[in-house]
Amino acid sequence: MHRLYPRCIDRSLRYRSVAMFVVTLIGGALTAGALADDASDLASAKSLSRAFRNVAETTTPSVVTLSVSKNLRNVLGGDGENPFTDRRRSELFRRFQEEMRRNPERFQQNGVGSGVIIDTSGIILTNHHVVQGADRVVVRLHDGREFEATDIRTDEATDLAVLRIEGAENLTAARLGDSDQMDIGDWVIAIGTPFELEFTVSAGIISGKGRSLRDSGERDRRTTFLQTDAAINPGNSGGPLLNLDGEVIGINTAIASRSGGNDGIGFAVPSNLVRWISRELIAHGEVRRAYLGVSIAEITASIARQFGLERGSGVLVAEVRSGSPAESAGLQVGDVITRIGGTAVRTPGELQRIVERSSTRSTQTLAIVRDDQSQTLRVRLSDLPPPTEL
Repeated sequence: MHRLYPRCIDRSLRYRSVAMFVVTLIGGALTAGALADDASDLASAKSLSRAFRNVAETTTPSVVTLSVSKNLRNVLGGDGENPFTDRRRSELFRRFQEEMRRNPERFQQNGVGSGVIIDTSGIILTNHHVVQGADRVVVRLHDGREFEATDIRTDEATDLAVLRIEGAENLTAARLGDSDQMDIGDWVIAIGTPFELEFTVSAGIISGKGRSLRDSGERDRRTTFLQTDAAINPGNSGGPLLNLDGEVIGINTAIASRSGGNDGIGFAVPSNLVRWISRELIAHGEVRRAYLGVSIAEITASIARQFGLERGSGVLVAEVRSGSPAESAGLQVGDVITRIGGTAVRTPGELQRIVERSSTRSTQTLAIVRDDQSQTLRVRLSDLPPPTEL
């Protein structure tokens, strides 16, 4: 017994030593694995940081700051006839006019916005609301040079504008990307001049696509927007929203905010719409839109049940305007338009985009469903008379 006891002690110690060695090995392996994971996470973070840095470095030279001046004398009627008949108000208005003539700088409204160079000849994209009613627009480049903008052309319906600067050399133009390739969750970068802080860079993701501002109290714009949580504030308007390849996939145009500042809900005009609008403005000075002459509705679940249709199988004609191309073609209320020119349509927005970008006075083929029967109509589009949907 006495001889066995020490042997049991020795054997127990040997087992315990082996167990501790195994635990040490496992612990070491776990620690090494955790460190490897941490290193991998850090490498991924650094890689993303480098991507942001590269976009900022390559694209910031394409971004400009716009200083906009508006003479309130023109807005307030400084040179107009006196509208008042009673002596006291008439005298006050006369003094007001004299004061505006003596001190015009006191009646100057100034603002700041952003823009992006899209052609090295000096063509710049921005928002309509940034330059609307401006008497003078000064463009400040990334290197500090300043030029007065000329030939300002705008499209209020999409809140886009193009302008030119002359005599500027060595300009860097940004590339327009494909906004249709952007998905919810994709990283984006916004560059602009929020609160007059020039060339500020912020990052976020695409939060939504196909957003409409009609429900937000905005005027009836003819576009849907990309939504982002990248910080967009007053002064960012007209600046670019970029993907990680440094391509412009949107022009920042609006925010949804209760405070007037960034609440994480910003909107940008998609680059594929920007491309078409800018080409029209540059070539023609205005956007030529084709007109069909209908009011349309989405085929909701209730409408689909009522008409025995499938959701997404077309758009419902809710109204045919008198004297319109649609009326001449024989389109009727209750018809479902499924295709136009060979392209399937699933939403009202899709039909609107196809119609308005078609050549005015072109003839298009409409595939419709009427009384459960498929039919084909031919319609000759006309110029869009303002203001209408299609």
